[in-house]
Amino acid sequence: MSKMKVALGFVATLTAGIALATAAQARDLTVVSWGGAYQDAQKKVYFEPFKKAAGVPMNDESWDGGIGVLRAKVQGGAATWDVVQVESEELAVGCEEGLFEHIDFSKIGGEAAYLPPTVDPCGVGAIVYDFVLGYDKDKIKDAPKSWADFFDTKKFPGKRGLRQGAKTTLEIALMADGVAPKDVYKVLGTEEGIDRAFKKLDTIKNDIVWWKAGAQPPQLLASGEVAMTSVYNGRIDAANKAEKKNFGMVWNGALFTIDSWVILKGSPNKDVAYKFLDFVGKPENQAKLSENIAYGTSNKDAPSKIAPAVLKDLPTAPENMKNAVEISVPFWLENIDRLTERFNKWAAK
Repeated sequence: MSKMKVALGFVATLTAGIALATAAQARDLTVVSWGGAYQDAQKKVYFEPFKKAAGVPMNDESWDGGIGVLRAKVQGGAATWDVVQVESEELAVGCEEGLFEHIDFSKIGGEAAYLPPTVDPCGVGAIVYDFVLGYDKDKIKDAPKSWADFFDTKKFPGKRGLRQGAKTTLEIALMADGVAPKDVYKVLGTEEGIDRAFKKLDTIKNDIVWWKAGAQPPQLLASGEVAMTSVYNGRIDAANKAEKKNFGMVWNGALFTIDSWVILKGSPNKDVAYKFLDFVGKPENQAKLSENIAYGTSNKDAPSKIAPAVLKDLPTAPENMKNAVEISVPFWLENIDRLTERFNKWAAK
C-alpha cells in the first residue's frame, strides 16, 4: 500500500472519529420547568407545538428550584439543561455569578414587546403568579378571608400546608399577625419583625405540613391531609378545571412574583433555545397558556387575546392585585442564607 493511501486512510479514520465525537456531544434541546399541572399546560401549548413548528427534537424535565442545582450544572462542566424556568432570586444571583447567557432580545421580538418588570439582562419573564391561601369549598363552608384565618385552628380545625422554607412563610406569618401587606418588608427588615414572624409560626407549628413541589398542595387538599394551604394560584385553577375540584382561594394578602426563562451558560443549543424563547414569548401562545392555567403573561399584547372570563382569574387582574404583595428580591438576596439557616434550625426543633 502506498504512503499516500495510508495517509488518506488515516485522515478518513480521524475525520470519522471527530464526526462521531461531535455527534456524541450534540444533544437535543432540554427545557426545564416546575412539573405537575403547570408543566402539563406548557407541554400542550408550548412544547409540543414548538417541536412541530420548529421541526426540532426537544426534551422537557422538571425541578424544584435552588441556585445550587444550577451552579453544579454549569460549573461542573456537564450541563444537560439548556433553558430553565427560574424564580426571581435565582435569576438575580445566577446572572451575577455568570451562570446564564445574556439575553439578546432582538432574537425574541425586542424588549419593547414585554412588560418592563419581565425584562432582565439574563432572562425574560415566563409568568406572573401568586402564592395564595387555598382551601376546599366542599369541606369549609364558611370561607377564610385572610392569613389570620389560616392561623386560626380553633375556628378552622385541621392541618396547614406551607412551602418549606423561609421565603413566603415569614411574610405569611406577619400578615397573619396583623401586619398590613404593604408593610410586610418594612417589618421583616427588622430583627424584631423576624422574631415576630417565628413567634407567630410557633402557634401552629404542630399543625404544619411542609411542601416543596408545586404539585403537592392540591394533592394535600384533595386527600384532606390539610384544611388549608399556601399554593400557587394556577394549581388551584388547574385542579378545578381538570379534576373538577371545588377548591377556593383567597387573593387578600397574596404574594406575587415573576418567573423567568434563562439559557444556561455554555449551552450547545443556543440558536434553538432562542427559537424556543421566541415561540413562548409570542402573545397568542402566552394567551393559550393563561387559558389552560391561570398565570399572568409577560408579553404586553397577550391580555388582549385572552377572554374576559379568563382575565378576571389571573394574578394580574386589578381586583386580585389590590391587596397583594410583591415578593421582595432585594430583601431575599440579602437575607436568604441567614434566614434559611434560622428557619431550618427552627423547623428541626
